[in-house]
Parts: sequence; structure tokens; C-alpha cells
Amino acid sequence: MARPVTLFTGQWADLPLAKLAKKAADWGYDGLELACWGDHFEVDKALSDRSYCKAKRDLLKKHGLKVYAISTHLVGQAVCDNIDERHKAILPADVWGDGEPEGVRKRAAQKVIDAAKAASRLGVEIVNGFTGSSIWHMVYSFPPASPDAIEAGYKDFAKRWRPILEAFKAEGVKFALEVHPTEIAFDIASAQRAIKAIKGHKSFGFNYDPSHLGYQGVDYVKFIRTFGDRIFHAHMKDVWWNHGDGTVGVFGGHTEFADPRRYWDFRSIGHGDINFEEIIVALNDVGYQGPLSVEWEDSRMDREHGAAEAAAFFKKADFKPSAVAFDAQFDK
Repeated sequence: MARPVTLFTGQWADLPLAKLAKKAADWGYDGLELACWGDHFEVDKALSDRSYCKAKRDLLKKHGLKVYAISTHLVGQAVCDNIDERHKAILPADVWGDGEPEGVRKRAAQKVIDAAKAASRLGVEIVNGFTGSSIWHMVYSFPPASPDAIEAGYKDFAKRWRPILEAFKAEGVKFALEVHPTEIAFDIASAQRAIKAIKGHKSFGFNYDPSHLGYQGVDYVKFIRTFGDRIFHAHMKDVWWNHGDGTVGVFGGHTEFADPRRYWDFRSIGHGDINFEEIIVALNDVGYQGPLSVEWEDSRMDREHGAAEAAAFFKKADFKPSAVAFDAQFDK
């Protein structure tokens, strides 16, 4: 095995961390990627109580686990989004406040900065998350969106995120955007544009997740090779596509996950169409040595079965790059 195999706790926030940590250890994981919701990692407590982070590390150590990253997807989404009632369901009450959109965005930005400070106290260097986007609704729009309108969206992203990234730099922590529909970057081209908008800020990179690329038709292996030096973290999640009955397309048809008519759906590791061997080869080629963090999202499978199976999959599938040239023995 080349890299630690971890479990992202976001889909397990209904379980107390103490209970989940024991399960994860029993399933064979090396560590956890802690979500900043539920009781898994509470940013405010990490900043107000000097003993909080040590207690979290001690809990994980008890089960032979480490923590390599924390994730603040929910508040990050609100930094650039056009705020509406949907956000109230995912945001802490103090971020939502009175719901006035600009106030929500500013409070969300501060929470992301706080996450960097909390990560530093916990002893991790990566915060994963979302950015939101003021222009996602224009991705395929009529009336047509003008180039100026799209550019304004990237300028808005840069204006809001450069101060956040400067705060991350001060803490020695990096922000890893999970490239994903609804974010400022959702494929290779938009990711390149996001980097350009923030003038290549070194604290900004990506939480690589092939599942959000494959069903769009984006080359998820090319993504690794394009952004090798900016892949700060990697989610391992499977997806299948072209499995519906022709009723629903890539946009989803307003159907729920697990609807058999869907063109695509998330699957547990090894049960979808992602070629993980090619991903491992590419990650080795670009020198990525961070964790492989399983994000489990399969509506058709018992999650404990899937989590255990996924850990075993990567313990077997991951491999170190060669340290020698295979034909070196022929040199004279």
C-alpha cells in the first residue's frame, strides 16, 4: 500500500465520532477526513477550547487512526452562492442569521477562515470544501449569458476568496476545492479559469474526485495530469453513467438518486464505471502521496457494507511507483 486510506465522515454525521471511529478502524481504515458538522469537528470549539483538538486526536489514536484533512463544504458553498432558503438547511444558525444574502456570504467567508485556524490547531494542512458560484445558473442558460456576465462571476469569486486564501497562507494551510457542479470550477476548463482568476494563489488547489467528472464526459485522468501540483487531497468515489432507460439525461430530470431512470448515479467503490487503476497510476506520476479518502454515497447499498468493502478495495488496489527502471539490469 502506498498511501493511507481514510474515510470522509460527512455522510456519517448522524453517528457520534466516537462510534464512527471504532467502526472505521474495524473496517480497516488508516484515518478519517473530519467533516466540520455533526460532532466530528466543531470549528468554534477548536478555537475556543485549547483541549478540544487534543481530545479529537486522542480519540482517533485510541483506535489507531490519524486525521489528514478537515472539510467545510457546507459553509464554503455559501461564500459565492446566490443565497436562498435552501442554504438555511445546511448552514449553522449563526451563519444564516437573518438570511440577508450578503451578510450570509460574509459570515460564511469568516467561517472558512476560522476552519483554517482550527485545522492549524488540529495539526492538519488541508481544508477541503466548496466555493459556491454566482454564475452556476448560467451554465446552460437562455437568454444567453454574455461573456462579460461569466467574467463577472469569476471576478466575484476572486474578490471573495483571495482574502480567505491569504488567511490560509498565514496559517500554513491550503484550501482544496472539490471540483463539482454548482461550484466555480466543475470541469478542467472552469478549474483553469478559477486559478487564473485568483492569479495562481498557491494556497488554492483541488480535492480531486473523479465521480463528479466522469458522468459529465470530462477526462478524470487528464484532470490529474493537468493539475498535478494543485491536487492537495483526493476523494475516492465511484459513479456509473449511461445506465438509465433513456428517460433522464445528464442534468438529472429532477429525479432523486437511485431512481432507475437516471442516466448517472453514485456507486460504491468498484461498482461503477471509474477506472481506479488509471487514477492510481496518474497520482503516482504526479507525485501525490496524500490520503485516498473514501466518500461513500451509494443509495442502493448498505453503507457499512460499502465502507468496509471500499477500504479493502484500496488496500489491494493502491501501489507505490517503481523505484527502479525495469530494464536497468540490461545496462552494461
